[in-house]
Amino acid sequence: MRQKADLPTKDCVTCGRPFAWRKKWARDWDNVRHCSDACRTGAYSRAVKNGAG
Repeated sequence: MRQKADLPTKDCVTCGRPFAWRKKWARDWDNVRHCSDACRTGAYSRAVKNGAG
């Protein structure tokens, strides 16, 4: 089994936070750009813009 520290990481294009590889992204890791559905849909950006984040 791999250690979590050994997994590949990327930076989210919306919030800039690093996120690690997940098994559900195994087939599509090259195309994953966002750390969560909130970042993907823009909910995170709207919350930060409105002062909630």
